[in-house]
Amino acid sequence: MTIGKEMYDLCAKLFPYCRSITGDGVRKTLHDLKAVVPEMTLHEVPSGTRVFDWTVPKEWRIRDAWIKNSKGEKVLDFHETNLRVMGYSLPLDEKMSLDELKKIIYTQPDQPDVIPYVTSYYKERSGFCMTQLEKDALPEDTYHAYIDSELFDGSLTYGEVILPGETDDEILLSTYDCHPSMANNELSGPAVSVYLAKWLKTLPHRHYTYRFVYIPETIGSITYMSQGDHLAHMKKHVKAGFNLSCVGDDRTYTYVASRYGDTLADRVAKNVLHFHYPKYEARSFLYRGSDERQYNAPGIELPVCAVCRSKYGEYPEYHTSKDDMGLISPSGLEGAYRAYQLMLEALEANRTYRVTCYGEPQLGKRGLYPTISQKGSYDGIKAMTDLITYADGRNDLIAISDRIGVPVHDLIPIAKKMLDAGLFEEVEE
Repeated sequence: MTIGKEMYDLCAKLFPYCRSITGDGVRKTLHDLKAVVPEMTLHEVPSGTRVFDWTVPKEWRIRDAWIKNSKGEKVLDFHETNLRVMGYSLPLDEKMSLDELKKIIYTQPDQPDVIPYVTSYYKERSGFCMTQLEKDALPEDTYHAYIDSELFDGSLTYGEVILPGETDDEILLSTYDCHPSMANNELSGPAVSVYLAKWLKTLPHRHYTYRFVYIPETIGSITYMSQGDHLAHMKKHVKAGFNLSCVGDDRTYTYVASRYGDTLADRVAKNVLHFHYPKYEARSFLYRGSDERQYNAPGIELPVCAVCRSKYGEYPEYHTSKDDMGLISPSGLEGAYRAYQLMLEALEANRTYRVTCYGEPQLGKRGLYPTISQKGSYDGIKAMTDLITYADGRNDLIAISDRIGVPVHDLIPIAKKMLDAGLFEEVEE
C-alpha cells in the first residue's frame, strides 16, 4: 500500500466524526492519530480558562437533530451528515411554521446545491443547514425542529508530538482538527502531518527537534501558546514553522507567506516549490486565513508560513458538503507529503559553509574534477564550482541554491564531498 493510500484511508476513517472546537469528536480523532504516532500526548484545558485575550468556551455535545413535517417524516437528519446542524447549536424542541423555520435554516445561495458549514461558537443560538434548493422546496406546513445537544463546563483538547533532535532548535508543524465532515479543509492536514511525524521518527539523525501540534483552529493555537512556557520556549527555539491545511487535492500547490515573507520557513518553501512544483501559486500574508494568523500576530511573531494544495477559502468546495472524500485523493495527499518531506530534508541539511583555501581549489588532485579538459567536460561540475564560488561564509545552502539555480537537494551531496575533502568548513551562525 502506498503512503498516499494509507493517508487517504485514515481520512476516510475520520470523515464521519462530528468534530468541533471542543468535544468527543476531537478526542476520537486525536486517539486515531495517536495510533499512527504513539508518542502523541493529549491535553485538556478547562472551559473558562483565560488564554491571552480569549476564554476557552464551554464544551459542546450533540446526540441527535432533525426536522419533521406534520406527517412525522424527516425533511432533515443530522445522522445523514453532521453538516446539517450549525456548530454549537443550543438544544431545541419546538413546532413552528415554515416562515419561522426558515429563519434558522442556513444555506449558500450562490451555490444552491451544497450544504454550507456554519458555526456560532461565541453567540448562543440554534440552527440547521440545507441546500438552497432544499429550502426553496419546503412546502407550507407545521414543522417540528429538534436538536438534542448541550453546552457544559468541559475542556478543549489538543495533541502534541515532540521528536527530540541533536539540537534544541525546533521546526513547528501545526494543523487543526475542529471541523466536521470535510475532507480537504479538515482531514488532509492531520493525515499528512502525522505521517510526516512517523517518517521523521525513522531518521537515524535529526538535527532539529520537531514540534507537532494538533489543535482546534484559532482558539486552539491561542490556547496552546498560552499554556505554561510554550510561547517563550517557541520564540526562543522555533527556527521555522508551517501550518498544514488543505493539502489533499490534486489541483495545485499554494504558498502563503508569513507576515513579512522573510523567514527561513518562507525561504525553504519558495525554494522547494520553485524547483519541484514551478506552477505553484503564491499569496502574501494579506491572504492569510488559518493559524498562520495567530503564529504571526504582533508580540508572538513566530516564523510560520503555510504550504497548501488548493488554498483554503479559494476553492469552490471549501466549507461545504462538496468538500468530501471525492475531492481529495491518495496522489494529492502523497504529493503534499513529498513536498513537506523535501522542505524538511532541505532544512535538515541547510548549513553555511566557507572554503578553506585561498583561490580556486585544485579539485583534480582530489578526484573531484575531470582530468581531461575537453569541450563539455566542465558541464557536469558547474554546480560544484558555483557552490564553491558562494561558499564564503555568508550564504547558507538555500541562499546559494536560489542564486545559482540548482535545487538544494542537488547541492547537499556536493557539500558533503567538499567537507570530506577538507575544502569546506561549517560556519556557526
